[in-house]
Amino acid sequence: MTIVLGFEGSANKIGVGIVQDGKVLSNPRRTYITPPGQGFMPSDTARHHRSCILDVLKEALEEANVQPKDIDCVAYTKGPGMGAPLLSVAIVARTVAQLWRKPLLGVNHCIGHIEMGRLITGAKNPTVLYVSGGNTQVIAYSEHRYRIFGETIDIAVGNCLDRFARVLKISNDPSPGYNIEQMAKKGKKFVELPYTVKGMDVSFSGILSYTEDVAHKMLSSGECTPEDLCFSLQETLFSMLVETTERAMAHCGSQEVLIVGGVGCNLRLQEMMEIMCKERGAKLFATDERFCIDNGAMIAQAGWEMFRSGQITSLQDSWITQRSVSFPSLL
Repeated sequence: MTIVLGFEGSANKIGVGIVQDGKVLSNPRRTYITPPGQGFMPSDTARHHRSCILDVLKEALEEANVQPKDIDCVAYTKGPGMGAPLLSVAIVARTVAQLWRKPLLGVNHCIGHIEMGRLITGAKNPTVLYVSGGNTQVIAYSEHRYRIFGETIDIAVGNCLDRFARVLKISNDPSPGYNIEQMAKKGKKFVELPYTVKGMDVSFSGILSYTEDVAHKMLSSGECTPEDLCFSLQETLFSMLVETTERAMAHCGSQEVLIVGGVGCNLRLQEMMEIMCKERGAKLFATDERFCIDNGAMIAQAGWEMFRSGQITSLQDSWITQRSVSFPSLL
């Protein structure tokens, strides 16, 4: 039996998870929430993580009913993500590994999402749509590597939703995307918005700039409601994602789609993707907010697989990176 402890803190969530041979023993987390209309700054987010990471670690150990001596390896998010939060969590992970005399493993955040999705859903070899606040990619596994088939050429879909929420002063509690999703369910009028797909890639900066420019004019004139704008934004963004995912499936001959990342728990996105999958005779795999949103268990699971394959991160190589360097592009 192999037990791995995982630390995640690449954005506004700090999580500590413990995994034992494919079973999640514990997965507590905390979220740094800012007032409506505001985003989260790296320094403030790092300060939040530092203030509660030891409490979350204690909670994870107690919930899993394990002792430090039972841990076989300590994994942490090496990147990509926000520099200051990543560094704060990496320092704790390095310290814990040395105090407990355990091997250390730096994990790619993106692969953590994918491996957790595969574990929870049982997907074998899916085309992966990875959608979050910092990433938007269509990924498939080929020749022992995860490879990018398409991605955003500017901002991530989650970032687009977050910044749109700031325009309408939508609450950040529990998250901007969740609140947009709930408001979209009440939308009745579709407002045509810019739709930008370029081959296998997508662009979200145009639709964001457009909504930032016209939202208040349309709302003040009574042309539409905030709920209509939320509905229209979701339908447009998600249609772009479904289109590029389907194109990647056709290229790979894939019959499975796995949605991962924080935006992946949006039920409307899952519904639209499932319609496409059924039309192709394919199957959709998705998880709920426990495992879609950033969490420590996903880092522990990816670390477990790396550790079982003989990988270890030396102390001198236990740095962090804000950018993803582990995925080669096929295009």
